[in-house]
Amino acid sequence: MNAKEIKIPGPDHPITIEPNPTRVVVSIAGRVIADTRAALTLREASYPAVQYIPRKDVDMSLLERTDHATYCPYKGECAYYSIPIGGERSENAVWTYEAPFAAVAEIKDHLAFYPDRVDAIEQQPAA
Repeated sequence: MNAKEIKIPGPDHPITIEPNPTRVVVSIAGRVIADTRAALTLREASYPAVQYIPRKDVDMSLLERTDHATYCPYKGECAYYSIPIGGERSENAVWTYEAPFAAVAEIKDHLAFYPDRVDAIEQQPAA
């Protein structure tokens, strides 16, 4: 079995990670599942920007770990959580890189949410 390929972000596949100055609130089924002023905005190549939220600002009691896993040659092994209160569409709605590659080390201990699997990911002025 071949070792998984590791790629370094570069001009052909840029990845930037910046602190998000706004407050990011994620809600589903009438519940706030995440509320942070410390989100990181990750921009990768031509994909939409993703908000990575510190685990400490997520209500982990509302998440359920799944067996689903993927691999990104730029970021590493990816683990997933479902949000039971969101029903079927919220299966594997949350992803996290628990041991990300050095190039994206900042996203360790952060979670990201698929916008179409939660009700809202709002960015509000940080008051």
